[in-house]
Amino acid sequence: MIKLGEFNTLTILRETDPGLYLGDEEENVVLLPHKYKPETFEIGDQITVFIYLDNEERPIATTLEPFLLLNTFGYLHCSDVTQYGAFMDWGLEKQLFVPFKEQARPMKKGNWYIVYLYIDEKTNRLVGSSKTNKFLQNENLTVENFDEVNILVTHITEKGANVIINGIHKGLIYIEDIFEDIRTGDRMKAYIKKIREDNKIDIVLQTPGYKSIEPNANYIREELEAAGGFLPLHDKSEPDVIKNELGMSKKSFKKAIGTLYKDKQIIIKEDGIELIS
Repeated sequence: MIKLGEFNTLTILRETDPGLYLGDEEENVVLLPHKYKPETFEIGDQITVFIYLDNEERPIATTLEPFLLLNTFGYLHCSDVTQYGAFMDWGLEKQLFVPFKEQARPMKKGNWYIVYLYIDEKTNRLVGSSKTNKFLQNENLTVENFDEVNILVTHITEKGANVIINGIHKGLIYIEDIFEDIRTGDRMKAYIKKIREDNKIDIVLQTPGYKSIEPNANYIREELEAAGGFLPLHDKSEPDVIKNELGMSKKSFKKAIGTLYKDKQIIIKEDGIELIS
């Protein structure tokens, strides 16, 4: 079966004026236009292509790579808005259509949006939606505390950064746990800090809890070595000063220097910490 909105590995059946006809084991056939055909090939070769619909709503193959696949999220640029809806640049010739009813808020030409790609059951067409919450669920969680996960930042508020976790769940990085510049559309590794009783998920960018102590301790030791063995930071330093200097919370800093102190690697003085030679 040739799958719409996904990469398919198909067999080259024949070459014609429009391009190469590709087929699967069930004798389904799709056209790969000449401009996308490989420089060298033989009939019977296999080729991996992305399948979507052309301007006449017919399945068509391309070797271009879209910015998102079926049932996934992407950060897309709005190329145009017409009386029918919005059109997004998703890396292919034909732009992705987002109907007005699927816009979380009215889209504007030139802006960027988090968009989900799905197949409309009524028309069997690939369409986009910026109403991301309806494609996410936290009822049946597939993650646990301290798991490493992949996140997509959806929007920033005064409370923190809202994120999509592994393309399935919703989460939040609280503002006090953000120690680097992150923006809407950023993808990165992160960690489950805490799963609350209502299944809301707290996310951090550093390994949470006791697992972060050793990496932070090593980091501080490296900073001490680079600074000649002394840093003017201690357990009474202001949180903002620690954050600006080391990019970590005061709580993480205190745990880390505690580890270094117990290992007899540093001396904690009134005006800072000193590396023991």
